[in-house]
Amino acid sequence: MYNRTCAACHAGQLPQAPKAGDRAAWEPRLAKGMEMLVVHVTQGFKAMPMRGLCMDCSAEDYQAVIQWMSRSPDT
Repeated sequence: MYNRTCAACHAGQLPQAPKAGDRAAWEPRLAKGMEMLVVHVTQGFKAMPMRGLCMDCSAEDYQAVIQWMSRSPDT
């Protein structure tokens, strides 16, 4: 899922999108709670397109990829 949709922005191409593995960039977002992050992905938020351009992804898919992207590479 990450490679198919999320990497387009979260691999460094879009400066305001937190990069996968950049724990410091993810911390303030994670502080809002996973439920809110999933709402932001689903509805779109700021530069984040609605559903992250993954029209067949579930809320559980979004939660899993957020958890994966927000982990430090060494964890």
